[in-house]
This record gives sequence, C-alpha cells and structure tokens, in this order.
Amino acid sequence: MTTTINISLSSSEIKALEVDLTSVQEWADNALTNRARIATDQVIQKLVAHCNQNEIAMAVGKEAQVDQAYELGIVVARKDAPEPIAPME
Repeated sequence: MTTTINISLSSSEIKALEVDLTSVQEWADNALTNRARIATDQVIQKLVAHCNQNEIAMAVGKEAQVDQAYELGIVVARKDAPEPIAPME
C-alpha cells in the first residue's frame, strides 16, 4: 500500500529551500523514506526482542513484521496511544 502525503509551502519557502536543494520534492521524499526506514528497524528490533523472550515465531518480511508488532500490541500508533509516549530513538 502506498500513501500520498501533501505538504503546503509558500512560494518564498520554496525559493529559500531551492538555495540549498536541487529538488525540494526529492529532499522531502528522501527525508520521509529514510525516517520510515529507521522507524521500521526500531519496530522490528522491539518485535525480535519480544518474540525471543516469549518464544513466538516471527513473521517473514519487514512489512509482515511491522504488522505483527502492531497485532501483538508491541507498538501502537502515537495518535492511538492512551497516554503520551516518548519518541523512538
């Protein structure tokens, strides 16, 4: 599944960014893709620890492992958290 994220910037914000960037869109895509990679690795790290501790077979593939972490309640979307949670590091 793919989700499209729209970001609104003023023309002056775009101009300012273009001083440092050859492509604002490419930079935004790379920033979000890299942050998603880091978050995926962090979720999988928590899943591995949980599954090893509880002798649970892990799903195969990163997407399936992220889904499994949600299904087991190891992680929850920040917007759905019952109380504030610290960001993953």
